[in-house]
Amino acid sequence: MSNIVAVVGRPNVGKSTFFNRLIKRREAIVDAVSGVTRDRHYGKTDWNGKEFSLIDTGGYVVGSDDVFEAEIDKQVELAIEEADAIIFMVDVESGVTGMDEDVAKLLRKVKKPVFLVVNKVDNNKRLEDAVEFYSLGLGEYYAIASINGSGTGDLLDAVVEALPEKEEEEEDELPRFAVVGRPNAGKSSFINALIGEERYIVTDIAGTTRDSIDTKYNRFGFEFNLVDTAGIRRKSKVKEDLEFYSVMRSVRAIEHCDVCLVVLDATRGFDGQVQNIFWLAERNRKGVVILVNKWDLVEKDTKTAKEFEKHIRNEIAPFTDVPIVFISVLNKQRIFKAIETAVEVYKNRTKRIKTSVLNETLLPIIEHQPPPAYKGKFVKIKYIMQLPTPQPQFAFFCNLPQYIKEPYKRFLENKLREEFDFTGVPVSVYMRKK
Repeated sequence: MSNIVAVVGRPNVGKSTFFNRLIKRREAIVDAVSGVTRDRHYGKTDWNGKEFSLIDTGGYVVGSDDVFEAEIDKQVELAIEEADAIIFMVDVESGVTGMDEDVAKLLRKVKKPVFLVVNKVDNNKRLEDAVEFYSLGLGEYYAIASINGSGTGDLLDAVVEALPEKEEEEEDELPRFAVVGRPNAGKSSFINALIGEERYIVTDIAGTTRDSIDTKYNRFGFEFNLVDTAGIRRKSKVKEDLEFYSVMRSVRAIEHCDVCLVVLDATRGFDGQVQNIFWLAERNRKGVVILVNKWDLVEKDTKTAKEFEKHIRNEIAPFTDVPIVFISVLNKQRIFKAIETAVEVYKNRTKRIKTSVLNETLLPIIEHQPPPAYKGKFVKIKYIMQLPTPQPQFAFFCNLPQYIKEPYKRFLENKLREEFDFTGVPVSVYMRKK
């Protein structure tokens, strides 16, 4: 389990800029209109070798200024409940505001580590101004400027120092399959159809599944845990604190599963929200099966399924080697096919290939199509091995690893897929110096 660090604070204090700097990606649109952070604000990062998930609660606020206050209170309460440490960000330009005082009041009662961070401190004058934040009663503060990163190192040192050591949960060794997707795609109905009992309340109101629930499942002589997650949904819809809560839960479910069954509603298509979920699974290097549900409701001609599938594969390129199963939970069509496919993907993800077999198979292919020469230098790949990691990762040992570019790595990945079948699983290729 990785720790969760939540960033809280009123709009426009610079939470997104800070978040982007840590996640090293411009994932959030940063703009000076308050509440502009629309996107899912979640990412993994690490500092001093300790990995944690960062959640920027800013993305969960909707509505006008008067709504903000109530919303921020809710967010802070949820962050307090779900996160392992809290970064409370304030802005030296505007000084202490009433809203800051409200948040501080909530945070003073917390038993978890809270870090007061004064942002936009980029000169000595502002360093002096920051002193007024002692009045919030949260003790020491960290002065940073997230725009250029000054001060963030000391803050992160303190944060990872304070994170609790996560004791490895006594995991039963069963594979975990997480059923994820946006609300109302049919996740709970899918699980009901599999288990054959109405264990979940299924209604067509979005968000009736609040929490992720585990079910042990044993069929076809195969046993695994099914994890049903609350639907991950667009932030503009998160009016209710429980939704924010369920987003955090879904994120955790994806982080701690082996295979993600991404359920989408055929009538809505493979939209941005489903793509977010897909890439979240891919970034966490999980096995993926895409289930197109409610296929019975789609007007079809002879090409429809092929066209639909082609569209999805275009959207998920370059990771196109993913099984796509068309199902109808209502008519119980192909739901067992869906599970069999997930089992196959699980086996692919845990596959181990002997070093001798790897070299016998791939070295002749590489000899036939060597990496392009770079600045007149020839790159020779001498030896290949699979790394001892939970998912497929391969090291190619060569004389000049720095000259092997992305396209050739992709070529090697595709050859690995062709020869050894890694359908549904992200494969990592590393170049190492012999």
